[in-house]
Amino acid sequence: MRESLEAGVWRLEVGEPLPEWVVRLDRTAFGSPWKAPSDQEGLWLLPERGFARWTLIPAAAEAELLRIAVDPAHRGSGLGRTLLEACQRDLAAQGIDHLFLEVRVSNASAIALYRTCGWKPCGLRRSYYADGEDAALYALKLS
Repeated sequence: MRESLEAGVWRLEVGEPLPEWVVRLDRTAFGSPWKAPSDQEGLWLLPERGFARWTLIPAAAEAELLRIAVDPAHRGSGLGRTLLEACQRDLAAQGIDHLFLEVRVSNASAIALYRTCGWKPCGLRRSYYADGEDAALYALKLS
């Protein structure tokens, strides 16, 4: 990993192995962990406490938040906001100025986080998830 970007947030470098704690947290938060990020993805870490995974489309100056998770023992302490805001600043520094995400409509705590970080609702995907729940779409323009 490179030097800390800010507030203890690190970005995993391309080709670095996925830390085992990320795999465990990914499984805890989402049920099934993903593999190491592809060349088109970025993974930002709050070691042992949280991560945010993005897909990057530099040619379009866009990124999409794929997953964000904070260890259950650390939830409610502001780490999600710290992580999200650090990612937003780092992505802006890379020339990314349009961010997107989708979130379960029932995930009130995540929606509150996104809204307090400036994200705006921009759509709805009906019956998007396997269990039939809708996905709310959000966007953020950084510049």
